[in-house]
Amino acid sequence: MPHIIVKLWPGKSTQQKAKLAEAITESVTSVLGYGDDSVSVAFEEVQAAEWAEKVYRPDIVGKPEQLFKKPGYSM
Repeated sequence: MPHIIVKLWPGKSTQQKAKLAEAITESVTSVLGYGDDSVSVAFEEVQAAEWAEKVYRPDIVGKPEQLFKKPGYSM
């Protein structure tokens, strides 16, 4: 705990995913105080043509209360 799922378009290399998983793990351990042995990171590739149906509408538009960073907005 926690388990983070990153949804993204296909095409990123294994090395890029590993680097991102490492950065996410470092952030989780730093911000939330968990040990890195309790963090898991998964990648779910979604085709661009399916993004609206499989990610944008159900996860972004459909769950605004869970969204802490909206697309198109700087933090």
